[in-house]
Amino acid sequence: MHIVLVEPEIPQNTGNIARTCALTKTTLHLVEPLGFSIDDRALKRAGLDYWHLVDVKVHQSLDEILKAYPENRFWFATTKVDQKYSDIRYQYDDFLVFGKETKGLGKELIEAHRDHCITIPMIDIGRSLNLSNSANIILYEAMRQLSFPGLGKE
Repeated sequence: MHIVLVEPEIPQNTGNIARTCALTKTTLHLVEPLGFSIDDRALKRAGLDYWHLVDVKVHQSLDEILKAYPENRFWFATTKVDQKYSDIRYQYDDFLVFGKETKGLGKELIEAHRDHCITIPMIDIGRSLNLSNSANIILYEAMRQLSFPGLGKE
């Protein structure tokens, strides 16, 4: 599986998602600009001692990723659609795409990929779930459907 964070702003959220990626053998794609540094000193200061276990790829744009993986399916997480994340039948190499914490994914992107947009049901109080919680919920549903590939006790 792949998780894509488009212009993430909060290092703790990215750190939590990176830990999940390390523990699930999920590739983490970060789309610039980032709201923080991922150089060695910044990572050590943040306590991300597992960062070397994460397959991290940094991209200049989401279009760069879409063009690099034309055969893969992309699922765009947003609060602006009705299709539930749990109604999708995930595949091993799917990409789960999340927007920045303050704005989510752009309106144009959502419209261009409406059939591949998914949401986590929640009441509308003007806020949504934390980015790292959302990524974990959707990733673990996908992995559950795929019988947690490569994660069993052997």
